[in-house]
Amino acid sequence: MKIEDTITYILSRVSTSFRRSLERSMERIGLHSGQVFILLELWKQDGLRQVDLATRLGVSTPTVNKMVLGLIDAGLATRIRLEDDARSTRIFLTSAGADISSSVEAEWHELEENTVSGLTDAERLILFELLVKMKAVYSGVADED
Repeated sequence: MKIEDTITYILSRVSTSFRRSLERSMERIGLHSGQVFILLELWKQDGLRQVDLATRLGVSTPTVNKMVLGLIDAGLATRIRLEDDARSTRIFLTSAGADISSSVEAEWHELEENTVSGLTDAERLILFELLVKMKAVYSGVADED
């Protein structure tokens, strides 16, 4: 079997193309794609430690640090060292960071529609279920969301 005829090859190509689309969507509102995932976590629970963000996102702490610095520079987040926990800092949303959620949501839904526009409702459901299963394989645990 040729490599180009494998699921892995097609998935890799789709993933690369999708990532570019996500970048373009988020650039329209002044974000990098990775920053969105930090914001999503902070919208769920503000004041997380960088190490907790890294664990939740499955990335390294230095990667989170870079994304957080970008959010701080953009005025969307702030880093605060709490008096009761001098060993770690926590990341909090600014009011601008909280307010940008509606813009992110609008861009995300538009990206979603563009991504699945050629699929039937049944195909969308099947694709979603298959991707959840694949995500579980790579994260090592089933997603309970």
